[in-house]
Amino acid sequence: MSETTLTRMDLSEAVFREVGLSRNESALLVESVLQHISDALASGETVKISSFGTFSVRDKSARVGRNPKTGDEVPISPRRVLTFRPSHLMKDRVAAGSRK
Repeated sequence: MSETTLTRMDLSEAVFREVGLSRNESALLVESVLQHISDALASGETVKISSFGTFSVRDKSARVGRNPKTGDEVPISPRRVLTFRPSHLMKDRVAAGSRK
C-alpha cells in the first residue's frame, strides 16, 4: 500500500488543472463542496455520490464496554457515528488497483 494522502490542496490543484479555474476559485469550489457535504451530514441527511458511495449518520445507543487491559466494565454513552458504504463500482476499482 502507498503511504500518500490526498489532501484538500491536491483536490483544488486537480480542479485547477482539469477545469481551468484559477487556483483561488478551485480552492473555494473544493471548500464549498466539502462544506455542503459536512452540513448535510451534520443535519442527519444521507449523502450519495454516484459511482463513489454513500455517507450516512447512524445513531448508536448506550452500551457497556470493557477495558481490554483491566476487564473493567465502562459505560459507553449514546452517540452519532459517520458511516461510508462504497458503491460496487468503487469496490471493483479499488480491488483492481490493489493487484498492480
